[in-house]
Amino acid sequence: MKIKSPLIILLGLAVGSAALAASADKAASAVQVTFVAPEKFTDAKEGYMDTERGRDALLGQLKEHIMTRAAKYLRAGQRLEITVTDVDLAGDFEPWRGLQFHDVRIVKDLYPPRASLQFRLLNADGTVVSEGKRQLQELGYLMTLALPTWDPLRYDKEMLSDWLRQEFKHST
Repeated sequence: MKIKSPLIILLGLAVGSAALAASADKAASAVQVTFVAPEKFTDAKEGYMDTERGRDALLGQLKEHIMTRAAKYLRAGQRLEITVTDVDLAGDFEPWRGLQFHDVRIVKDLYPPRASLQFRLLNADGTVVSEGKRQLQELGYLMTLALPTWDPLRYDKEMLSDWLRQEFKHST
């Protein structure tokens, strides 16, 4: 019995990981996410004072999450187009609490995550499988186990994951 060197094992793992990443990127590229007029969204900011850079960073994380999760529900050749028209992140800023809380997002039942979007699921030949408009809202979001707990967008991502699972589980 011949024992492989650790270098060969690591090389094999790296090649396998790269192949998995490439297939995930290919699947995710079948999902298109567009944010329409994000500067007018109800609440897509990282601090009390809205900045374009902060908003783009948060929306970029949500876009990546949607693309990765949605790709799991698509059949070979299918394409999903999602247009997000509004976002209201879980929690809100309460600047009246004082300067030390100026940029702290307070998470309470009063501030559930919400999103408005439109979608189209298309087959490889371009025929529409399903389409629609959705007003997402997760009123019981504090009762869910949203992981990882260190992710400030965990409740918003969980709401989007739930919608994708319910909307497209029949597509696979």
